Amino acid sequence: MKALDWSKIDAGLVDDVSSALLLPDASWMQPERPTFLERLKAFFSVIVAFFRRLFGRSAPAPRKGRGERSMVFARLGAGGRSIGASELGEAIARLTPRERDELSERVDKSLSARERDLRREAEAKRKDADQQRRSLESERDEARRKAEEEAKNRVRDAETRRVERELKERGFVTEKEGSLAVTYGLVERFARLVLEEETRELPADVRLSLSGGASTGMYEKARLRQAEEIAHLDLPSSILAARQAGLRHIDETTSFVYREVTSERVHVVLAFDRSGSMSEGEKLPAAKKALLALYVAVRKRHPDATIDVVAFDNRVDLLDLVELWECPPGSFTNTAEALRTAFLLLRASRASRREVYLVTDGLPEAYTDADGSVRSGNLPAAMEAALARARELATVRPLKFSLVLIRSEHPEYEAAAREIARTLEGTLVVTDPNRLGVELLVRWIGRTETVRQPVAAPLPAGAKAAAPTAAPAKPRAKRRKADRRMGG
Repeated sequence: MKALDWSKIDAGLVDDVSSALLLPDASWMQPERPTFLERLKAFFSVIVAFFRRLFGRSAPAPRKGRGERSMVFARLGAGGRSIGASELGEAIARLTPRERDELSERVDKSLSARERDLRREAEAKRKDADQQRRSLESERDEARRKAEEEAKNRVRDAETRRVERELKERGFVTEKEGSLAVTYGLVERFARLVLEEETRELPADVRLSLSGGASTGMYEKARLRQAEEIAHLDLPSSILAARQAGLRHIDETTSFVYREVTSERVHVVLAFDRSGSMSEGEKLPAAKKALLALYVAVRKRHPDATIDVVAFDNRVDLLDLVELWECPPGSFTNTAEALRTAFLLLRASRASRREVYLVTDGLPEAYTDADGSVRSGNLPAAMEAALARARELATVRPLKFSLVLIRSEHPEYEAAAREIARTLEGTLVVTDPNRLGVELLVRWIGRTETVRQPVAAPLPAGAKAAAPTAAPAKPRAKRRKADRRMGG
């Protein structure tokens, strides 16, 4: 084997060669079987050696066997001392050419395997580095997102605290059991906005009627109640009250106005159905908005009016404006008990104008029996109880009754509502939820229809107006159809 320069041989290569030589499945590691001639030659050699020892002759120097010649495996660089044959070199020297080729192939495979391992290790390190880079980028993005979210939350919390503080200062919200709750002032302000929105849908003459009635010419000095009364401000009395209260400016608590004294006393009952069927669609929110608008319209025209808000399902409750807006849907419709409550409220009233507005979407479904238990499911009995309470309420005089029925696909609903309205000598309105507010305001003003009648053409000069003639009588069924078309 050719001598090698030790300084140019990699230590890993020597290890690979050593490992390849020690592989148990290598051909040179397997025991060789001698041929017949070799066994015969060995037999004669033993016999010759025996006779030589017998006759006292020394044995010749043993010959080197196959593949046992010595060789120099490695030496230092030029100018260094030589190194004798190593065990590795001796092992390689004993190999046959075929075994050396096998050793070379094994060493190449070992080097290739190491190279693949190195490539896999490098790829794994590269993937780890990429994963760490992506993880760092993700952490950086998450930190930036959290910082932005925290900044938004701080701004939103600051804005929320500012709005809450302003609403509290204005008296629109208050603390209740650890949370914010709306106040009467906020609901009333919302009701005024609803009234303005509904008023835009009214004819011009109806809008004018909402502003108030004719002046009586009689005024009294009293504290400010509504913002509209500021035009009648008693400035000297207001300034004096502010100075006595230690204030530099007048406000609502120190303002006095001249309020017109009206001779008419008004008592209005606003009853609405809060049964489970009212939760379908927008019926219940529409009824609440319509009643809020009517409430403000009544209070605007008659500041001293008595207004009762009645909600009914199985039972009947008297509500304020806040409870009205927060009222949830209930169970069955106890129309009879609602009419009974209206009767009890108006029977002892001294008002000269008594009105009842009832909003519902269906048949009477429940009634209260003699012992105070609520029964439901018996529709004929519930209808009979409602008619009995309607006849009881009809004894209140004077009385104006309006029943507003939300339109339905069931004709029996309208028939039942019409029977109740006829018993009370009132009017029936069949309308959609988005028209509830307009219909209630029109009935409050005193009109019977929302569509204005066409104005007759002026007569020519010298012509006389024809005397009015009585309209011919029409069958009952056709009059009902006309009433339905006119909304009452």
